[in-house]
Amino acid sequence: MSKGFSSIRFGTFLIMIIATTIITSCKRQRSSPDTIADNEIDTVSAGSDWITLFDGKNLNSWHSYGKETAGNAWKIEDSILHLKVDAKSGWKTAGGGDLVTNETFSNFDLKLDWKISGGGNSGIFFYVHEDPSEFVDPNETGLEMQVNDDANANGKIEKHRAGDLYNLISSSSPNLTKPAGEWNHAEVKADRGKLDFYMNGQHILSTRLWDESWENMLENSKFKDLENYGVYKKGKIALQDHGQEVWFKNVMIKKL
Repeated sequence: MSKGFSSIRFGTFLIMIIATTIITSCKRQRSSPDTIADNEIDTVSAGSDWITLFDGKNLNSWHSYGKETAGNAWKIEDSILHLKVDAKSGWKTAGGGDLVTNETFSNFDLKLDWKISGGGNSGIFFYVHEDPSEFVDPNETGLEMQVNDDANANGKIEKHRAGDLYNLISSSSPNLTKPAGEWNHAEVKADRGKLDFYMNGQHILSTRLWDESWENMLENSKFKDLENYGVYKKGKIALQDHGQEVWFKNVMIKKL
């Protein structure tokens, strides 16, 4: 009797362990970024401090650089932001323009997904100082994580590949970035002068901003004649119109 009762208790205990494991596994699966709906914040793992910059419904948090609203070439299609290039205006898109946030940010963690067209080029800018009377484009002030189809000619240039700190530091992302037409998950974390890039879950670049080494690097780059490039410690986020089709989704930011 005692032995049978112990066996029952052990069996019950084993069932409880298995059930707990299954429940935990399900919770983990539900909180996985792969199972979260597009443009929704995973509050289980991300917490409540994340701000949705693009909700898949409107562009209320954005406008084209130097304008009051977003250009009509920026389309929302199936909850995805798409720069649709029907016609060119110089090297940019007619009715497009670089998309910038209404709000400025200093210390932040930015996450988003992007995909690029074949042969395409774009960029994720930050610390953009919006003053059209002095600066024509965000690339005159803001730093850039390169968005690019590395299979094209531009992708053969050092510091011009997807995930690079454009024209300044090469990342370790070439073997991590997915090809044109496929989604990549990017993260830019800027916290009190420390800058880190991530691509598809891997840490690909780390550097310090605004110290002596930073100043020396700028002096030896193509930005040496731009006095205001990379000097602002607070600015806007921008998605570049480079005259080629690009898509973005799941754009969110957390202030640090």
